[in-house]
Amino acid sequence: MTVINRFADFHDEIKGWRQDIHANPELSFDVERTAGFVADKLASFGVDEVVTGIGRTGVVGIIRGNKGDSSKCIGLRADMDALPIQEAIERPYGSKVDGKMHACGHDGHSAMLLGAAKYLAETRNFDGQVAVIFQPAEEDGGGGKVMVDDGLMERFEILEVYGMHNMPGLPIGSFAIRPGPFLASADDLVITVAGRGGHAARPHDCIDPIVIGTEIVQALHTLVSRSRDPMHPVVVSITQFHAGDTSNVIPQTAFLNGTLRTMDNDVREHLHERIMATATEIAARHGGSAQVEFSQPYPATDNHPEQTDKAADVASMVAGEERVDRDAPAKMGAEDFSYMLLARPGAFIMIGNGDSAGLHHPEYDFNDDAIPYGCSYWVRLAESTLG
Repeated sequence: MTVINRFADFHDEIKGWRQDIHANPELSFDVERTAGFVADKLASFGVDEVVTGIGRTGVVGIIRGNKGDSSKCIGLRADMDALPIQEAIERPYGSKVDGKMHACGHDGHSAMLLGAAKYLAETRNFDGQVAVIFQPAEEDGGGGKVMVDDGLMERFEILEVYGMHNMPGLPIGSFAIRPGPFLASADDLVITVAGRGGHAARPHDCIDPIVIGTEIVQALHTLVSRSRDPMHPVVVSITQFHAGDTSNVIPQTAFLNGTLRTMDNDVREHLHERIMATATEIAARHGGSAQVEFSQPYPATDNHPEQTDKAADVASMVAGEERVDRDAPAKMGAEDFSYMLLARPGAFIMIGNGDSAGLHHPEYDFNDDAIPYGCSYWVRLAESTLG
């Protein structure tokens, strides 16, 4: 079995939806236009129920099958939000909003799930219910967690949940997945170092927060290499260091920002403790203080084995076994679909985007040739799981 022929008939229509969303990017939870577009399309397809406002601006459509009266429900999730990036290439459907663009393919994810919803609403060749989930704020704000906290799984009695993301460099018509941790946890890290400012000519009268901050940066790199099992990948990157306003003043404070990523949620909690202890101990040794904060926490995306096998089998139905990598390398990128996998069994799969610019790059674009494969995957997953 290959892609569903019906998607060739309305490939141009789905591509048009994708390019409309691309031209009108919205950030985080402020996706009112996109959510409205999605809700209107779902209603026009004749889905049984369209619910808006789940997780602030999320949309859920419920499609009931006609092969029986089972109440089993599975969730299929796509994200809707764009990124605060200026698009670098002019396109006929290019972003109309300065400083915003769909640089991660969420326009394609939403369009593919809309295409699958249209087909499923026409055919209804399954027993049970499919919840098509359109999520805001994947890039910034943890929209997945907000939807879960808003009762997504309980309200629609979702038993399993599945997600999909495009992957530049993976050929069109190919899929990649693995059981267990697939994507890393991610925490934004902020360290505020307080010292005692003064004249740069009298450093002995000061407590220099720049010296403290520099030592903390070095110590964190050693912490990663010497305080955890080398079989568990960890990344700590300090990406910003701000202190002072002029050349002849030792500042009062210094601010360090960065990210912590790991594949193991237990390791993540341990490193939280170690980073806080390391920073505060170094600062105290110099007579200063350090405050450590973690924000925007995304747990590791941990695929459930049974659902991963099911997803890989469905991808093989669509693309052929030779085009499905069932043991793809884990990646240090993060995904807030992880919150849905903590709430219900499920799996997250990658679909090929071909030879495109990388994710979050200003020249990136979703490859519309992937649409028939993504739509077919969603449909076959629903039909086989709810057969």
